[in-house]
Order: sequence, then C-alpha cells, then structure tokens
Amino acid sequence: MINTNEIFETIKMIKDEHLDIRTITMGISLLDCVDSSADRSCDKIYDKISRYAENLVKTGEDISKELGIPIINKRISVTPIAMVAGASDAKDYVCFAKALDRAADTTGVNFIGGFSALVHKGFSRGDDILINSIPEALAVTEKVCSSVGVATTKAGINMDAVKRIGQVVKKAAELTADRDSFGCAKFVVFANAVEDNPFMAGAFHGVGEGDCVINVGVSGPGVVKSALEQVKGADFGVVANTIKKTAFKITRMGQLVAQEASKRLNVPFGIVDLSLAPTPEIGDSVAYILEEMGLEKCGTHGTTAALALLNDAVKKGGIMASGYVGGLSGAFIPVSEDAGMIAAAKCGALTLDKLEAMTCVCSVGLDMIAIPGDTSAETISAIIADEMAIGMINQKTTAVRIIPAVGKKVGETVEFGGLLGEAPIMPVHEFSSADFINRGGRIPAPIHSLKN
Repeated sequence: MINTNEIFETIKMIKDEHLDIRTITMGISLLDCVDSSADRSCDKIYDKISRYAENLVKTGEDISKELGIPIINKRISVTPIAMVAGASDAKDYVCFAKALDRAADTTGVNFIGGFSALVHKGFSRGDDILINSIPEALAVTEKVCSSVGVATTKAGINMDAVKRIGQVVKKAAELTADRDSFGCAKFVVFANAVEDNPFMAGAFHGVGEGDCVINVGVSGPGVVKSALEQVKGADFGVVANTIKKTAFKITRMGQLVAQEASKRLNVPFGIVDLSLAPTPEIGDSVAYILEEMGLEKCGTHGTTAALALLNDAVKKGGIMASGYVGGLSGAFIPVSEDAGMIAAAKCGALTLDKLEAMTCVCSVGLDMIAIPGDTSAETISAIIADEMAIGMINQKTTAVRIIPAVGKKVGETVEFGGLLGEAPIMPVHEFSSADFINRGGRIPAPIHSLKN
C-alpha cells in the first residue's frame, strides 16, 4: 500500500528536486519495410511509424497530467536503417533519414533514433552506404539521431570503422557549422551497443526485439543529491544505502509510467532504464551528487571512486524496483547537459583525460563534449579508440558523442539550448595519433571474451 507520506515525498521530488520521466520511447521494427525500391521502402517506413506511434505523444501527455509526473520527451527508435536500406537500389540513404524525419514530425515526437549501423566486425554494403550518408543526413534533418557500433567484447574493435567515424564527425561538424556543429550532437559511436536503449542519440530497435515495444528512461539526479544532503558526514556504507533507497523510488515511478503507457497504447512493455540523466537545470546534476559526497569540485582526485559508488548503488536500488531493468542504467556524465559538469570544465577541474577515467565506472562514456574545431579527424578517431577499448576490455557499453565545433577554440562555448545545454570547448592533446589510426584492421577481442 502507498501511504500518505510516500505521496507527499513523491510530490516534493517532482516539485523541488527535478524528478521526471526523461523519455517514453517506442521501439518499432522496420524489417517488414524492406524493398528493392528505395522510394517504396521509405513510404513503408513513414506509413508504419506514423501508424504505430500515432497516439504516443498524446498518451504521454495524458499520463503526465493524470499522474502529475513530468514526462519530458517522447521518442521513437527503429531497426538500424543499414539493415533495412541494404536491399534497396539507393546509392545513399539520406532519403531514408528524411522519411524518418517526416514520420517524427507527423507523430510529434522529440527525436527518432536508428539511422544506424553495426560494424564491429566488418561492413556490409548497406553499412558502407549508411556511414557515408551520416553527415548529410544529420545536416538536413532536425529530429533524426544516428549511431554506429564499432566494437564489442566478443569481436574486438574495427579500427577501419573508427578511422572513418573520425572523418564522419568532422564532416557532420562542417555541414552544421552555422548551428555550432549541432549535427554531431545527434551522433554517437558505441562499443557493446544495447538493443533496448531509450536514450538519444544512441537508441535503435535491435533485431532481437519484437515488432513494437515501450521502453522508459527515468531520471532524478536532484532527488539523489537531496537525499545525500540528509546524511552529511556519514560513512560510505550509509551513502550507498541512501542512494539505493532513492533509486528504488525513482525506478518504481518509471515502472508505473511504463506499464500505464504499455496498456494504453496496447504495446508490450520492454524495459525501464534507470539511468540518472542530468539536465542543464541547477540542482539536476550528477556532478553535484559527487560534490555532495565531499569533493570540492567534480574532476578532482576521488571523483572516479565517488562515481563508481554512485553507479553501483543506482543499479542495486533500481533492480529491486522492476523485473525488467535494461537499456544503459547507471549514471550519465554528459558535459553539456549537466550544470555541474559545465562548471567543473570551465574552471579546469574536469579534463578530457579525467572524463575518460570516469567512463570506466559509469554509464556510457564521453558524452556531449565540445573540442576545438580544428581538431584533426585522426585525433577524434583516437579519442574514440580509447573509449572503445574501455568498453571492450571491461565488457560494458561505452560511447563517444563529441563535437569539434567549427571556428571555436578552447575557452569558448557552444550553445544548443533545451536538454542539450551548452558546452565549453575542452582542450585535446597536441601530439599526433595519425600513424596509429592509419594502421587500420581490427584490434583483436580480449582473452576473456572466449567464454563458450
């Protein structure tokens, strides 16, 4: 039974501590939209998405009003387009991106993810064309998000793909230079990509999923920080238990919304992703949680240990609240989307190298990081390679969403607004990695991948 105190506690979390449902994401399979004609395939894609997600936004808004729970985004993820478009006669896949964008506009969702390819071991024809199409596709669409998986623990790292992605990121930045290289904010590269991630830009509907599914991503860094304020000076056992209890409450709310959306849309419930997803709002920051543990500034010595505790406790608390926890589920550390991270980066406490260390123990990886626009494609590829290695060796999902802001230098900022916030331009190492990246081939999978 829910008692009066729990009701008032939830109201306080929503009103004062920025608790929200970050996204309801509908995953839609497009495998039945395959056609030898690109035009026919695009029409099928538009029709299916528009039909399946017709009531998604309204349902989210209705649930939000009735339960009093803010639901920030409604999104769609689809089968990786490289798999769908590969059978078509198209020489580039920008037409598929435009079809996705039209469907997103028709349904009213905030973003649509799945302009994607999985190339951790090699390229199919469709993969090759899609990767070449990414920069233009991101430039000519508003709501389409793209991702490429280039590494897994089982396969190793496809360094040919890593090299190409560095070039893709540079081109996407150039084509959207008039918008602070915004195209790059809609693109992410993965190691160990998951099939049920509801968060953008990396969401896609995996081939192991059903025809349609509802996944929900929760949030709530402000709630966790507020809870820790009540146990100042306590030891780390108390800190961990406090976070676990809080994560349980947050996830229960996500489970409630997910089940309600599933019932009203008559679509199977998939997973709750219990990630702590920050926003640029003051008080809604993962960095502030770490500082509440006793760090003067996020990025100083001890930050990685604090983040490890947070990530683990969030998972332990959340897993007790739902039988279907999935996606990424942990603590996100995007720089531009987190007021505390932005402040730490601006004062020099948080560097790219420290962020890389932090990604060993958190959800995902180097996220929404702006670097100088004149950074070479090889350096971007090398940054990606480092992060892919962390994911491969540690058997976890890692990712890079990096923005070489054209015309911007260290000390300047890029501004995206909304949930994407702003990002200070962070320095990269001046020494070249070009000879390393140009070797090509594959970095072999680690020995502990041989588990069969």
